[in-house]
Amino acid sequence: MKKTFIFLFLVLVLSACQKEKQSLTAKSKAQSAEAEPAAAAPRIKTNATIYWSGYTWNVKAPAGTAGPGPNYWNPNYVWVDGNGWLHLKVAYNTATGRWECAEISSTTNFGFGTYQWKIDGPIANLNKNIVLGLFDYSGIDGRDEIDIEFARWGNDAWPNLNYTIFPKVGDPATPASYSQNFTTPGGTYTTHRFKRTASSVVFKSLYGFQDGDTNLFLTKTFTSPATSISSKSMPVLLNLWCYNGLAPSNGQPVEIVIHEFKFTP
Repeated sequence: MKKTFIFLFLVLVLSACQKEKQSLTAKSKAQSAEAEPAAAAPRIKTNATIYWSGYTWNVKAPAGTAGPGPNYWNPNYVWVDGNGWLHLKVAYNTATGRWECAEISSTTNFGFGTYQWKIDGPIANLNKNIVLGLFDYSGIDGRDEIDIEFARWGNDAWPNLNYTIFPKVGDPATPASYSQNFTTPGGTYTTHRFKRTASSVVFKSLYGFQDGDTNLFLTKTFTSPATSISSKSMPVLLNLWCYNGLAPSNGQPVEIVIHEFKFTP
């Protein structure tokens, strides 16, 4: 009996030591992960491309779910019409029995300059579970990204226009953001842009299709060093998707038309 007790005691001691070793290893890995940025998320490959606004774009078409959301993505929910306008759609696919979304990413990388989109659609009245994103993105979540997003993030009481800047790798991980509610009393045409320089990002939103500042209804400026601004050249992405993968609460499909994307160095 005494031998059995001693044996069990030794087993417990060894087991405890092993668990402590595993815990320390996990802690070390976590600290290493904090010290070094995560690798860029691999681009989801697809053979589908479109040509729009003078650039070639990859159409997102993974086999299963993928972020943001996560969601299912349908390449048929992206198309360019005879006028040269881009269409993005979120809809219920009766063939698959699921809601599916749309995203494109440029094959060209863009750096400092002005990014502008001319949009036709009910973006001020999107369902609380729908997000329209216009942004540049390095591929590392939470880093080197500048966003204009039309979304209420699942809550009807929240503002629907969001400007966000995610810091460059190596700086504190806190993003800078500004949100405000807006309406479109004059119709569904709006223009949205941001100008990125080494020292600032200036966001602007305007009624109608504008290349100047006529009918400006919102602007916000972020400056460094208070805001960490990426210096990377990155692809531009446009996506229309379901927040947290949730179907529109009203059960209705959504289609947005983007007449033009323009980049001015």
